[in-house]
Amino acid sequence: MNKEIEQKVLDAIETIRPHLQADGGDIELVDITEDDRVLVKLTGACSDCSMSGMTLKAGIEHAIKSALPHIKSVEAIPEDF
Repeated sequence: MNKEIEQKVLDAIETIRPHLQADGGDIELVDITEDDRVLVKLTGACSDCSMSGMTLKAGIEHAIKSALPHIKSVEAIPEDF
């Protein structure tokens, strides 16, 4: 994982993390693939929330793509992965 890109993704995640934590959830960076996909794990209340898909696309993916426009997608993996 490219350390500079990883840090920018982590910085973007930090901008959205307080909103997730306010609802009892959190997020963890799992990987940034060679084809520019960011894999994250939604934890706590976010892992089984019916709105997690919207949170992922409208909040998390937007924040990451704003910082790194070349990222193709942000995808959540199962919490037990």
